[in-house]
Order: sequence, then structure tokens, then C-alpha cells
Amino acid sequence: MWFFKEPVDPYGVRTPQVRRIAASAYREVKKWPAAQRNAFCRELWASGKIEEGGIAICVYQRFRKQCAACEFHLFEKWIDRYVGNWAHCDGVASWLIAASIGNEPGLIPLLFPWVTSKNRWKRRAAAVSFLQEAKQGRNTEAILKVAGALLEDPDDMVQKGVGWVLKEAYPKRPREVMDLLRFRKERTPRLVLRIAAEKMTSAHKAEILSRASAAHR
Repeated sequence: MWFFKEPVDPYGVRTPQVRRIAASAYREVKKWPAAQRNAFCRELWASGKIEEGGIAICVYQRFRKQCAACEFHLFEKWIDRYVGNWAHCDGVASWLIAASIGNEPGLIPLLFPWVTSKNRWKRRAAAVSFLQEAKQGRNTEAILKVAGALLEDPDDMVQKGVGWVLKEAYPKRPREVMDLLRFRKERTPRLVLRIAAEKMTSAHKAEILSRASAAHR
């Protein structure tokens, strides 16, 4: 699969078919108690196949209104044990963990320690988990705390996640995003700045990109 830099193990099933399989699985799984449902998803992840991890994510998306503390910790285990590519990372973080913190905002501080994880996907997830909050203009202080901690991360997968969440935060919170970036842009990787600037006004985009450190060009 050419769009992954890291190795993945596919069956070769296309995404629309994976979603149809997940919808069919959900019709059975929704009748099960949570423990049985979680065991089913664990077996999918344990296969190591990229499509089966995708099915686990798609199935759980349908339970997103129920996601809270127990589910948050389950999803964290998935990241620690099974996630090894950006697609799985973003699926778990931007939909499932996002649902958990959306339903129970008191969980947000649990994301802060992730920024120092040795696991690149956990660091990326720390940022990407805030995408829905960013789009709604909520919890901006927490978003900027995580983004600020990761702003100079050397890993390009983490950089893309940080740039993405700042891009989505900007339309509702332009002043706060600009305050973060304008004073640290000389030390921030160009990739982060370029993605973060995608929804900015022309003036703000020019300001952020014009004097980025030559080391990051």
C-alpha cells in the first residue's frame, strides 16, 4: 500500500468493502455485552491485518455516544499494543478518543502525558484526538497545551498531526493559534507551519511562513 511509509499487512480489501463488513458486524455486535464486544475487537486487532483493525474502529464508531472513561482506557491500550500506522492512529484518535473526551471532558488531562511518549503514534494521537474539539472551538487551552508541547517534535507523522489540529482550531480561534505560532515559528518545523496555515487568512499565512527558519525549509 503505497501511501504508508511503515510496513502494513493487508488482505487487499478496499475501504468501502471494509465499511460494509463493519456495518454487518455491528448488527450482531450491538446485541452483545460490552466485555464480549471488546473481546471481539481485540481479536480483530490481534490479527495484525490493516483491514481488521479498520473494522474494529468502524464498529466502535457506532458506539461513540457511549464512549467514556472505560472506553478511553481501552482505546489507549489499542494505541499502545496495536496501532502502527497513521490510518489506524487517526481512526482511533479522531473518532473514538475524540468521542470519549467529548462525552466526558474530565478525561482531557489524561492526554497531556502522551506528548512525551516514546511511541510516535501516541504522540500523534495526543494532538489528533482534539480534532473535533478544535473544529467546534472548544477546549482551546488544552489543544494549545498539547500542540505547544509537540511543536518541535522531530517525527514527521507527529508534525502532521500537530499541524492538522492547529489548522482546524484556527477558524474558530485564530488569535490563540497565531499567538502560539508567531513566537515559536523559528523553531517549528516547516511542515507543521505549512499545514497549520492552510485555512489562515492571506496575511496570517504570509506572517507565519515568511520567516520560518531556513533549517526547516
